[in-house]
Amino acid sequence: MRPKSEVSRPGWVGAMNALTGSGGTVRKSPVEIVADAASVFTRSPYGEFTGVRAGKLGRWTDGVAAMRSDRRSFADYWSAHNEQVRSERAANPEASADPLWVVLGDSTAQGLGAPGPKGGYVGQALNQLRRTTGQHWRVLNLSVSGALTRDVLAEQIPVLYDEKPDLVTCGAGVNDILFSAPAKLFSDLRALLAAVPDQTVLLDLPLMSGFWGVLGRISVPYISRINRVIHEVALERQLPVAEVSAQFTPPWAGKFGVDNFHPSQDGYRDWTRALLAAVPASSLAMS
Repeated sequence: MRPKSEVSRPGWVGAMNALTGSGGTVRKSPVEIVADAASVFTRSPYGEFTGVRAGKLGRWTDGVAAMRSDRRSFADYWSAHNEQVRSERAANPEASADPLWVVLGDSTAQGLGAPGPKGGYVGQALNQLRRTTGQHWRVLNLSVSGALTRDVLAEQIPVLYDEKPDLVTCGAGVNDILFSAPAKLFSDLRALLAAVPDQTVLLDLPLMSGFWGVLGRISVPYISRINRVIHEVALERQLPVAEVSAQFTPPWAGKFGVDNFHPSQDGYRDWTRALLAAVPASSLAMS
């Protein structure tokens, strides 16, 4: 396995962690950092006195806090799952003959927002791959919550050198929107897309039109620009794209988890549909 590289974070991330007393090395999504800062206010005596703690803002910060606990438990689940898959493939010739799917990405690949790790798009797609192909597909989920595109490039892709996957998927970029200036974001994104293996299925980003109010409307042009780069590079490299942007759409009711950021299990059904529609027939034929 290639050694991991240290990936820097913007200075404001450290400042916000210091403000909320939540330092450490755990990588947080932008929404989690903002919620941590908001919780300083909602959980203050003033927040309790004014009722903000029990209002929408307080409920949202509580939802993000609950998701934080899931982040740890989901990561533990996938870590144990990956070790089991590797052990079985090393010890059992039959297991090593099963088709292998390697997942690169961030918290959406972890399944955050669903009731359990298997409720995300990875778990749902794995079940459907097994059912439709009649093969016992196995998955190594290398994703990490809070990962930026440069994290995927530096820390997840090198692990592929130890594997011989029949299918690779990669979905990242949402966290970069608040963590990186546009020039850095597009530079990192192009570097990642140039490095993924041939036939990797790329997931584009969802468009939050009609959700998050004004913020959602403002985000659409920028996310659309990111998606154009994903599709342009995919076309250049002849990589398939799972069009999450075309499948994960309104009506939004029931499609988000308690943090109003990650998809719910119902929302991940849209992501699963987009992913499976993009899986190359050649990858399925290898099974």
